[in-house]
Amino acid sequence: MIEWNVGQTLDALDAPIVAEYNRLLAQAEEGFSQLQARADAGELPALNLPYEMLDLDNIQQSAKRLRHHSEGLVVCGTGGSSLGGQTVCALGDGSFPVEFIDNAAPVTLTRLLARPDLHRLSWLFVSKSGGTVETVSQAAAILPVLKKRLGDKLPKQAMAITMPGARPLRELAEQYALPILDHDPHVGGRYSVLSLVGLLPACAAGVNIKQLRAGAGLALDSCQDNITASFAAQGAALSVATMQAYPMQICMPYSDRLRHFAAWYQQLWAESIGKDGKGSTPIRAIGSVDQHSQLQLWLDGPADKLFTLLTLDHRDTGPRMAADLPESIAHLRGQPVGNVMHALQHGTVETLRAHNRPLRHIAIKRLSEQTLGELLMMFMLETMLAASMMGVDAFDQPAVEHGKQIARHYLMERGKA
Repeated sequence: MIEWNVGQTLDALDAPIVAEYNRLLAQAEEGFSQLQARADAGELPALNLPYEMLDLDNIQQSAKRLRHHSEGLVVCGTGGSSLGGQTVCALGDGSFPVEFIDNAAPVTLTRLLARPDLHRLSWLFVSKSGGTVETVSQAAAILPVLKKRLGDKLPKQAMAITMPGARPLRELAEQYALPILDHDPHVGGRYSVLSLVGLLPACAAGVNIKQLRAGAGLALDSCQDNITASFAAQGAALSVATMQAYPMQICMPYSDRLRHFAAWYQQLWAESIGKDGKGSTPIRAIGSVDQHSQLQLWLDGPADKLFTLLTLDHRDTGPRMAADLPESIAHLRGQPVGNVMHALQHGTVETLRAHNRPLRHIAIKRLSEQTLGELLMMFMLETMLAASMMGVDAFDQPAVEHGKQIARHYLMERGKA
């Protein structure tokens, strides 16, 4: 169950911002109708995935194949091809470790290839375009080593996900006879967490992927039932209404299992909203760690941040502390460690309110696959609706192409040397 008291959030805002919030919220119905029309036309399949069940069997069979021949999975990808998977795999049961290599860092890859257990691992290479230089370079460096170690067994322990057509990653996969799964061309990378991109590694990790999609369906249903009462529309209106006065957005979950959620949201918001000189800067944090690094600035520095805190009910969970603790910490005797986390998140929520900082406090009773799926869809819809309210395209990222072109030119010149 997810709770957010939007009235309490609005109480901390000035009247002009609240008026702007109400104006924007009134636009949500039209914005959501446009999104639905695109989904119905097959142009936005990310919004149809929560109700899609036919592909789950193939995803489960692919995950079974990866698990059957190894003791763990390594996923090579970056951006949306990695962050969503990391987010959902955090709910894994620990029976089959899944790790992500999301950079072309030479030291990391050197250490990876020096591991003695390479032959006991499965491998998944993910790039929607099939030309992402980080992922292609990872595959180009890793696959020859795996071929030497695994020989003809390599196709049983590795596969690739990319779009159909002539693409470098697909060509590499074909060269090594790897199974290739098709990435839907109409599902953007940062919106792909509920597709096979996120669900395949999640399923391998022991996550209930059916419940993930069911939770996402709940978030969609709430929009269809009453869009202005939905957390997605209210969050979009809040974020856009406060953007000028509070140009930074802090996303701070109080759970290690949501650490990657904050990173996933950072990409989702930044790439979708930052267009045409508009947008706000998403900043990820993790409770309670960042109470000891950023909270001082947040409370006593510039009042230019909108806070989203995601808290769990940690009470009476985790191991109990000793009953014979020193008198100086006698108040901790016999208490579960979860009570400490609960106290810390409560302290931060109340301190931010006392300092009149704009706060969206999302309280989660229990973090399950269904709850996480609901959160993921809620924030994707919020981002899409916010883009609609701002008049920007939530689904492109034209500015980053220039840097890719420069990098490609540099590598081509080096290749001639």
